Amino acid sequence: MNDIREVEVVVIGAGQAGLSSAYHLRRTGFEPDRDFVVLDHSPGPGGAWQFRWPSLTYGKVHGMHALPGMELTDADPERPSAQVISEYFDRYERAFDLRVRRPVDVTAVRSTGEGEGDGDGLRNGRLLVETSAGTWSTRALINATGTWDRPFWPRYAGQESFRGRQLHTAQYNGPEEFAGQRVVVVGGGASGTQHLLEIAPYAAATTWVTRRPPVFREGPFSEDVGRAAVALVEERVRQGLPPRSVVSVTGLPLNDAIRQGLADGVLDRQPMFDRITPDGVEWDTGKRVDADIILWATGFRAALDHLRPLRLREPGGGIRVEGTRSVADPRIHLVGYGPSASTVGANRAGRAAVRDIRRLLAAGEPVAV
Repeated sequence: MNDIREVEVVVIGAGQAGLSSAYHLRRTGFEPDRDFVVLDHSPGPGGAWQFRWPSLTYGKVHGMHALPGMELTDADPERPSAQVISEYFDRYERAFDLRVRRPVDVTAVRSTGEGEGDGDGLRNGRLLVETSAGTWSTRALINATGTWDRPFWPRYAGQESFRGRQLHTAQYNGPEEFAGQRVVVVGGGASGTQHLLEIAPYAAATTWVTRRPPVFREGPFSEDVGRAAVALVEERVRQGLPPRSVVSVTGLPLNDAIRQGLADGVLDRQPMFDRITPDGVEWDTGKRVDADIILWATGFRAALDHLRPLRLREPGGGIRVEGTRSVADPRIHLVGYGPSASTVGANRAGRAAVRDIRRLLAAGEPVAV
C-alpha cells in the first residue's frame, strides 16, 4: 500500500470543468500535489477543444466563456479554435500552477468503505482512484471527464451492409475529404448544421436527416430561455435520467450562415430514414438516397465508465445529482455534467463543487444526503 498517494481531492479531467475546479481549489488554499491532483488523459492542454476540426476557427465558436481568473484576449478569429483554446488552457495551467498530470488514464474509482455500493458504507472511508500512473487515495473526487470520449452511434437496420464510409463527428477533420462524394449528414444539433454547411460546397450531393424537425431561434437567446433550458436539464439529472444537452432544449441560433443554408436548400431537412442499404439509406415510403458517406453528428454521452464500481447509476440510466453532488455518494461531484455542460456552466459548477467539498472535509465526514 506504500505506493498509494494520499490527497484530499482528485480532479479527473482538465477541460473547462476540471480547470475551473482546480482554480477554485487553489484559490481556497489547497496545494497541488499535496492536497489535490488533476489527472488528464489527453496528450496536451485544451480538453476536448484540442481535437476539434481545423476548419472550426475561433470566430465560429459559439459561447466560449473564459476560465475564472484569466480572460482570453486578442485571439485571432481566423485561427483554428483547437490552437487558440489549447494555448489559452496551457497558459492558464501555468499561470495558476495547477500541475496537471498527463497523459493519465483513470481506469476505476472504488470505495474503501464496507458494503460498497449499498447504504452508508459507500459514503465512509476514502476513495481509491486507479490509473495508468498508479493509485491515489482521496477523500473527495471531482469528475470532469466530459463527453468527447463517448461518441454516440445510433443503430439502424442494415448498417453493417453499407459499402461506403461511416464516421462520427468526433472523427471529422474538415470538408475537403468529402469532395465529390454523396454525403448523408445525420443530426440536428450545432455540429450537424456546421458540418453540412461546410461540406455542401465540396460534395457531389448532401442530404440532411434528423429525428425531429430543427428549431431555429431568431436573435440572441434571452436569459429566460437559457435559465429555462438549464432547469429542464437539471430536472433530468435530479431524477437520475441521462442528461440532454442544453442546445437540444434551446434550439439553434438563426445566424447568417443558417439563413443562407436555408435559402440555398442545403438545410432541407428530411425525416429520419428507416434503414441503411449497401448503397445508401431508405425510407418505408419507398424513397431512397444513394450515398458514399454517412456522417453521424449524433452527439456524445457522458464518459463515466470509471465510476462503475461505485454503482451510482439510477434505473433510469443516469446519475442522480443535486447541484454537482452525487446523491448516492456525496464524496463524488460531477462537474460539466448535465446542466453544467457548457463553458459558463462549468465555471459555476467548479466553484460550487469546491464549496461543498470544503464543507465535507471540514466536517470530517461526508455531508448528509
